[in-house]
Amino acid sequence: MPTRPYVLLSAAVSLDGHLDDASPERLLLSNAEDFDRVDELRAGCDAILVGGNTLRRDNPRLLVNSADRRAARTAAGKPAYPLKVTLSARGALPADLAFWHTGGDKVAYTTDAAAPALRADLSGLADVVAVGHEVVLGAVLDDLGARGVTRLMVEGGGSVHTQFLAQGLADELQLAVAPLLVGQPDAPRFLGPAAYPGGPRRRMRLLEARTVGDVVLLRYAPKESTP
Repeated sequence: MPTRPYVLLSAAVSLDGHLDDASPERLLLSNAEDFDRVDELRAGCDAILVGGNTLRRDNPRLLVNSADRRAARTAAGKPAYPLKVTLSARGALPADLAFWHTGGDKVAYTTDAAAPALRADLSGLADVVAVGHEVVLGAVLDDLGARGVTRLMVEGGGSVHTQFLAQGLADELQLAVAPLLVGQPDAPRFLGPAAYPGGPRRRMRLLEARTVGDVVLLRYAPKESTP
């Protein structure tokens, strides 16, 4: 059995727990200093994971933007960019998304049923891996571990963050809390309803709290509890 990677969840949220607002344009919750912090975090990981819904909604590139950080990775014998990873049970991942055409290697995890069509759609763009009749996160982590991924950064969206936390698979949670109130019922939230380990009375251990410009960075260890 391969060793699973260390899983780090990373998100920027409003004070009322939203990842974005309900408008077509992306709401920028972070500031320039925090975007640079995230870039450094990406550079220190072997892979970056984002869900299919987020790919379709936001069309992110998920790159290490700093040339110096990319050079440091290659000097250390690593690819310039971390492996880019996504999940989709339906295999609905359009080939024209920026995700496929920027950065280095990509892998898409999907179901046995959806894999043949997705392999045809993403031929030459990504390694498509079937993990059973549903996309099981444990199987995804096992495959990433077998690929040599030791540190995985999960950048969303809310459904993916919810699944990792509900299944007890996250080793670290980093939240950048922005001084904004979204207040829109249709805006995407950081987490959804779930049976989280330990229930509502369990308190995660706080690793760090500090300001990054006008946002507050909170780091937690989800697998550890405070008395």
